[in-house]
Amino acid sequence: MEQKDIDRVIEMAWEDRTPFEAIRLQFGLSESAVIALMRRELKRSSFNLWRKRVNSGVSQKHAKTRNPDIARFKCSLQRTITLNKISKR
Repeated sequence: MEQKDIDRVIEMAWEDRTPFEAIRLQFGLSESAVIALMRRELKRSSFNLWRKRVNSGVSQKHAKTRNPDIARFKCSLQRTITLNKISKR
């Protein structure tokens, strides 16, 4: 993977509303592959904070635990991302 793709996967993994299924659709990475990537790319303390948050129930990283009213992968206020570049409104 290119560095810009790795950066985007990390960004998506940090977002509470982006489920692992969205990462799989865009990058073909399973949940375990995302965890391995995060473990490899983040500092130990940052990785531990991320895992704690994902497993706490606050995050909606798993489609099965998401509120069915949420039908999108991102916040409505998030800027559009095309080719891993954030557009200017």
